[in-house]
Amino acid sequence: MSVSMDTRDILDILDLTLLDHDASEADLRRICDRANEHGPAAVCVFSEHVELVRGMLDDGISVAAVAGGFPVGGDDATSIRESIEDAVRSGADEIDCVLEPRDSDDFPGEQDLSLLEAMRQASSGRTLKVIIETPLLGEHAIRAVTRMVLATGADFVKSCTGMRGGCSDEDARLLSFEVKRHSVTMGEDRGVKLSGGIRVRGDVERLIEIVDSNEADISGPSRLRIGASSLLDDILR
Repeated sequence: MSVSMDTRDILDILDLTLLDHDASEADLRRICDRANEHGPAAVCVFSEHVELVRGMLDDGISVAAVAGGFPVGGDDATSIRESIEDAVRSGADEIDCVLEPRDSDDFPGEQDLSLLEAMRQASSGRTLKVIIETPLLGEHAIRAVTRMVLATGADFVKSCTGMRGGCSDEDARLLSFEVKRHSVTMGEDRGVKLSGGIRVRGDVERLIEIVDSNEADISGPSRLRIGASSLLDDILR
């Protein structure tokens, strides 16, 4: 039986997204006005827009900053660290950062571990969501990368940017299983963020049913997020 969610349930886990380096102040004002009216979990923007958005949002709505390269993640730990630190200084409550997949037999390896450690250190005290670009990875790599992401202390593992493919049902299954596994083996509750091609209520309900079938405790904004830019229009109809 499919999951049926009311609009408030979806809004509570929604990261309302505007990722456009050329977004004007008016564009940012519009998304913030919509966020203030409907109360999503967060508004997700590029780092350079964080300070402006922070000043436009009501209390209780987080500002999530995309830092460290998007949609292609950076490969230099120092640059990633500096980018995240800039976002934090600008007022970001949360950081979304891409761990760029490498076409190599040693992925994920020491190089990737150093990038994840830089992300965690620079975002200390903020919620860290690591994007692993599942459309570019096979099952073995998705599992291995997710385990490394969680082991280095990220709060969420995030499916993808949506720029190189969308979030599949299998992605939702694998990520939620690995988060459950981490909780059982390490005693640490972490979260899943699903993004990429999620446009209508049916997409959300289907994906959340998959997550729920793996682990019902992965719910609410502290453990489950949906990243989308056009979903709001559909769920408010």
